Amino acid sequence: MKTVQMTIEENLLRQVDEVVERLGTTRSAFTRDALRKALERLRTQALEEQQEKGYERHPVEPEEFDDWESEQVWPN
Repeated sequence: MKTVQMTIEENLLRQVDEVVERLGTTRSAFTRDALRKALERLRTQALEEQQEKGYERHPVEPEEFDDWESEQVWPN
């Protein structure tokens, strides 16, 4: 691991300290987890945007998925 120095607003730091105390963790562990979640959120957002652009370039055609409708029906 690497040690990094960062600047953070006092109010935000106070909130983080309250949460880490309640959770029984450390600032570092909390920050690592928050950064991982933020990166995952950004990755998911990028994939969703990529998918949306794909559908804009190649929209679903009428009746394109009709063959699958019978597969979605539960038998009696």
